[in-house]
Amino acid sequence: MKISNVCVYCGSSDGNEPSFVEAGEKFGTILARSGVGLVYGGASIGVMGAVAKAVLAEGGRVTGVIPEFLSKVEVQLSDVTELIVTDSMHSRKWTMFERSDAFVALPGGIGTLEEVVEMLTWAQLGRHSLPIVIVNLGGFWDPLIDLLDHIIKAGFARSNIRRIYSVVDKVEDILPRIEAAL
Repeated sequence: MKISNVCVYCGSSDGNEPSFVEAGEKFGTILARSGVGLVYGGASIGVMGAVAKAVLAEGGRVTGVIPEFLSKVEVQLSDVTELIVTDSMHSRKWTMFERSDAFVALPGGIGTLEEVVEMLTWAQLGRHSLPIVIVNLGGFWDPLIDLLDHIIKAGFARSNIRRIYSVVDKVEDILPRIEAAL
């Protein structure tokens, strides 16, 4: 299966570590040069904006999906290939899911965490079998990875849930990991 679009979950803030924005820019460049479209949350700021602007700068395809109430708060990026304004966060996530062949979590906040956990949940429940890649830049996602292991050890999930996601430490490894999983 050829990858058409990758959904990237990440922060609408820069975070405290400049390498997070740099990694977003680098991954956006990789996506565009690989002919893979970006599906993301529609913002022009933060790591989100960095990924999208890098894809666009390389002539790639960007689909921004943003709920109406966030379109001003997150300063939506208007020069995307396609902008979809939804009526709720739920319809935003569903639209992003429907248009994607894989899911990638770069550093971000509570919204990013919630989005990647929802994709993990849907995969665990058999609602999809698409690749989920957690990009653990500088150990950013170590607490989540530890929590998932804790949930397994505590008997609330089977150890086979580790098969529904993979972890990489650098953006260059994301697309090869997705391709290996398809």
